[in-house]
Amino acid sequence: MRVEKVELFQNTSNKTVFDVLKDRGFIEQVTDEEGIKKLLRGKVTCYIGFDPTASSFHVGNLVPLMALAHMQSHGHRPIALVGGGTGLVGDPSGKDQMRQILTYEEINRNAEAQKKQFSLFLDFSNGKALLLNNADWLTKLNYIDFLRDIGVHFSVNRMLATESIKIRLESGLSFIEFNYQLLQAYDFWYLFKHYDCLIQMGGSDQWGNIVAGIDLIRRLEGKQAYGITFPLIMTADGKKMGKTEKGAVWLDPNRTSPYEYYQFWINTDDRDVKRFLSLFTFLPIEEIEEYGRLEGADLRKAKEVLAFEATKIVHGEEEAKKARKASRAFFFGEEVDEESIPTTYISEERFVEGIPVFKLFEMVKLCNSGSEARRLIEQGGAYINNKRVERFDEVIGLKSEYLRNKTLTLRAGKKKFHRIKIE
Repeated sequence: MRVEKVELFQNTSNKTVFDVLKDRGFIEQVTDEEGIKKLLRGKVTCYIGFDPTASSFHVGNLVPLMALAHMQSHGHRPIALVGGGTGLVGDPSGKDQMRQILTYEEINRNAEAQKKQFSLFLDFSNGKALLLNNADWLTKLNYIDFLRDIGVHFSVNRMLATESIKIRLESGLSFIEFNYQLLQAYDFWYLFKHYDCLIQMGGSDQWGNIVAGIDLIRRLEGKQAYGITFPLIMTADGKKMGKTEKGAVWLDPNRTSPYEYYQFWINTDDRDVKRFLSLFTFLPIEEIEEYGRLEGADLRKAKEVLAFEATKIVHGEEEAKKARKASRAFFFGEEVDEESIPTTYISEERFVEGIPVFKLFEMVKLCNSGSEARRLIEQGGAYINNKRVERFDEVIGLKSEYLRNKTLTLRAGKKKFHRIKIE
């Protein structure tokens, strides 16, 4: 855990974490609101499961990660559960087709990479948070014993009524996916039994799985457990949070640079700024209310705060400062730190014969294809060193007027920049 974050993780209000999560927009459904409120006045262990389907989290995973951080800041013990076992099966929830089945090696590699990112949000020292992998118990289950001891408590009729299952029945649901609910319910029971975990949290598509786990705990232990789900975060223009034209926005700096990460947040739709400050920063809600009152040109200040705070959480304060400085440089002509700008190095040999300018925009992924780059140029939205590109087939060679110290800066529209250096 980085030192500069410690103050952000301290609870200075008299509110319970449920009040905070509700005020900030994290709560979609709860199984027993009054029971959870009463429970959270004490110290509780809670968990969220994360299937390791990729080697990095992306901004679409931030809501559960931030929720665990809020739980810890209020003195509760969060469990980050890596789904090394359930990931071998694949969760059908929220999907219209079967997930790709990953190998043991892929799952383990992704799980190890994700473990490092959990520490950006949680303090694991002295047992303040736990990082577990359900492969440690799920891969040791005996199938016949599991059916007799666990499967007997599940009603197929009730499982078929689950929304996520009903949706998948239309497109086809494999037997291995149908078993997923049993495994997730078993996880909750296992964590209840061995770690006194009383609350499971997850996305809205996990409601059926969470309720199944609560029911299993009641049947096996005669005890009460609880569930909380988060809403699916959509942007004001109706898109799923974290989806961009270039694909996912990753927390791994090797996949999405700190500058690109900062740019994602500063380009937030005006209508989403206040909501995203509540969900994706640790700023006090009172301060967020002040930013929410800003309008017009003043709203850029709120966007800059959102971008800086969100980038600081994932990449640290120094990288956030560099990204902010680079962003200001492009917009206001301030001096820029070259290290903070996304840069692609291209060998000198490639420029001997020259490269068409539309191809450069495609190569650095400012455009997804050559045809998209051509349209951008023809519509007047492509720039090199702040000079508009007039012809899509203009060739950039070693003697091009654009090259300055073997460097040039491409811009797509008003906000997307990328630097090319010849080596």
